[in-house]
Amino acid sequence: MSRHTGPNCRFCRREGAKLFLKGERCNLEKCSFERRSYAPGQHGQGLRRKQSDYSVQLRAKQKLARLYGIREGQFRSYYKEASRVPGVSGENLLRLLERRLDNIVYRLGFAPSRKAARQLVRHNHIVVNGKRVNIPSYLTRMGDVVQVAERSRQLEAIHESLRRSRETVPWLAIDKVNLTGTVAEVPGREDIPTVAEEQLVIEFYSRV
Repeated sequence: MSRHTGPNCRFCRREGAKLFLKGERCNLEKCSFERRSYAPGQHGQGLRRKQSDYSVQLRAKQKLARLYGIREGQFRSYYKEASRVPGVSGENLLRLLERRLDNIVYRLGFAPSRKAARQLVRHNHIVVNGKRVNIPSYLTRMGDVVQVAERSRQLEAIHESLRRSRETVPWLAIDKVNLTGTVAEVPGREDIPTVAEEQLVIEFYSRV
């Protein structure tokens, strides 16, 4: 999946589900998916053919990759890593995706979407264990402390995002006053609110 520069709402319509790629806008009535929940394109409202197993698996893979904003080559690398370590490969894959720094920044509420979180990381607004990290794909570990850099603590975008209600995850400890979060533990599948069919993703890569 190459770098996408077009409308993000097309992804939600194509996958038939809200991926919350545009933050708070996705909760408003003007959300494109609310107004046009059918697939984009000339034949988006046409009759759908019965999907093959391959097609179902491909859609599950595309949905998860687009949800986390990851390109195909990197996503395949995550699959290979998830398959190498002990445990259920699908759950391992989700844990890897959740450990990404941009996702941690999003889960902590410092950004309204993962895309906005990637921007914060790339622009040197985020510090991990006292050191500035500007790589969105940086994999955090249990015990890591993620915080907003001192010079960036007055950014209104961060405080506005924190004011919005957001589902919290139990494996992150959040200090909103000091704009700090800690990776308290390795999340179990039940602790990851991502709606995904991760086993279908594993099956997709297992056959190609």
